[in-house]
Amino acid sequence: MEIADWRKRIDELDEQIVKLINQRAEAAQNIGMLKAQQALPVYEPGREQKVFEHIRSCNPGPLPDAELQKIYERIIDVMRALQKKDN
Repeated sequence: MEIADWRKRIDELDEQIVKLINQRAEAAQNIGMLKAQQALPVYEPGREQKVFEHIRSCNPGPLPDAELQKIYERIIDVMRALQKKDN
């Protein structure tokens, strides 16, 4: 494949990633509403560690676990802010 072909493939993957991130955001919003109803804290460090363990366990590479976790740390930060904003 040529560079243009790879770039087209990246664009297609980015579209899928955007859809999935938005689906995750919707789930986080719903969890945030439930947490608010039950007077639970938005920040749950134990749950975040479970997420990190899970993504590392299903990571086939080539992205190293540490780098994947950095991406997820940012995703979780954004999702947490979304939960706080809706409450």
